[in-house]
Amino acid sequence: MAFQGQKTFKLNTGAQIPALGLGTWQDADAQEAAVLAALQAGYRHIDTARCYGTEKAVGKAIKQSGVPRSEIFVTSKLWNNKHHPDDVGPALQESLDDLGLDYLDLFLMHWPVAFKRGDDMFPKDKDGNMITDDIDYLDTYKAMEGLLKDGKVKAIGISNFSKKEVERLLEKADTVPAVHQMELHPWLQQKDFAEFHKEKGIHVTQYSPFGNQNEIYGGREQHGQLVNEKTLVEIGKKYGKTSNQVALAWGISHGRSVIPKSKSPERIKQNFDISFTLDKADTAEIDKLDKKLRFNDSSKDFGYELFTDLDGK
Repeated sequence: MAFQGQKTFKLNTGAQIPALGLGTWQDADAQEAAVLAALQAGYRHIDTARCYGTEKAVGKAIKQSGVPRSEIFVTSKLWNNKHHPDDVGPALQESLDDLGLDYLDLFLMHWPVAFKRGDDMFPKDKDGNMITDDIDYLDTYKAMEGLLKDGKVKAIGISNFSKKEVERLLEKADTVPAVHQMELHPWLQQKDFAEFHKEKGIHVTQYSPFGNQNEIYGGREQHGQLVNEKTLVEIGKKYGKTSNQVALAWGISHGRSVIPKSKSPERIKQNFDISFTLDKADTAEIDKLDKKLRFNDSSKDFGYELFTDLDGK
């Protein structure tokens, strides 16, 4: 697969993943236009997931764009209600059908927690508590390994795992995850954990690369917005770039992919314009901003303790 003129990273499968992608969480109605704008702007890495409800929109945009399938890196994710090994293959097929694609470049387990089997994405009891299922994420992952054999998935990986959970996977599974997608930004740098992934040959993709931009999660009022962080703003002035662009360039400078999300065609284009490299001194300045501040933690909602041994807990 060729991504002409784009910075890419090599996965442990040998495939290339573009350093910059478009996240498509939320605003399902706006995603077709957003993905189309992104592909027209030059993006070749699109990140979606079953629970986002955006796979159909993403598929329509890919079709409309006229960009050859072979030139787009598409990621989707297995949702928590389809963790039973018997459900993994059919769940993938549902995603492919909605996307209108024959294969995914990357299929991730969205969370290490299983919900009750069935079609309800958020099954709850009469008290409003999530109904989880006693399905080992290791068994789910082994079922995902089986998908690699028929070519419908080029690579598999994980998202939102703790270090202990990753270590157990590496010990028991046959396939080293190609990617671990996690919250990572200048306020949550997880340096030791990131280094651990390098040692194990697992590529890291940063979601929420601008920190807390979402009303769903608390903390915005208390901490403000990462994009207003003085250091990022000042470094941006030096390069003639925005603080957003600097935050993305910082992630890429550490060898990680970044997947900002946006509905605005102007912002989508702006985020794509990060063809500059931060000086080592500037990267080092941003490295000092770590607040160990995690915005995305669904432990309470999911009834499962996430990120138990990680920063920001």
